[in-house]
Amino acid sequence: MESNNGMEKTLKKKHFVLVHGACHGAWSWYKVVVLLRAEGHRVTALDMAAAGVHPTQVEELRSFSDYCKPLMEFMATLPPDDTVVLVGHSMGGISISVAMEMFPQKISVAIFVTAFMPAPHLSVPVIIQEDLSLATLLVRPIGLYDDAEMLKETVLSTQNYGSVPRAYIISEEDKFIKEDSQKWMIQNNPTVDVKTICGSDHMVNGLWADFGRMVRDIDEEERIGESDETPIELGHSEGELNWT
Repeated sequence: MESNNGMEKTLKKKHFVLVHGACHGAWSWYKVVVLLRAEGHRVTALDMAAAGVHPTQVEELRSFSDYCKPLMEFMATLPPDDTVVLVGHSMGGISISVAMEMFPQKISVAIFVTAFMPAPHLSVPVIIQEDLSLATLLVRPIGLYDDAEMLKETVLSTQNYGSVPRAYIISEEDKFIKEDSQKWMIQNNPTVDVKTICGSDHMVNGLWADFGRMVRDIDEEERIGESDETPIELGHSEGELNWT
């Protein structure tokens, strides 16, 4: 029988990479970072371009690729044998989907937290149009990028994106990406695991402990990928916030 110490040792090997949604920044993950760090995990929370403390100005963004550049640059720096648990919230689901397409071998599992979850057969505009009220709310953030260009930049394949195990965390009281829309995405793009946070809104406010537990459970249940036992690193660099 495996001891609790053995399980803790396995969990400490994980490297979580947290990607925020539109109009937020790495700061939005601070409670999750504290929870995961307390258990010995390595955690990296990134600012996308023109978000949080990232120096790029929003007027400088010309494409969705520009916005996601900090995540892609970070993934490219990972050692060949290192894998991460990639977590995206809200619009961050689109960002991590692009990373899954570009770096499938570096991701042990991708967790979508009340997030957009596109697929090879489900483009971003199709997902948004599933809920007209959601589409109306998203006119401004999505309008930052040309639709045709965004379609090209978010093309996903079954060979790359489809090879990465996906899990979804539903926020039951989300008024932004409604529960029905979340379930529609899951139904049309099945995941290996689905969990629900009851009584939570889009930001899962007040229930971060439940969220942190779910992230840990998903990773442990899948038992996929290996990463090293490098100590937690939250150093400040372009696009990375320092909580130390």
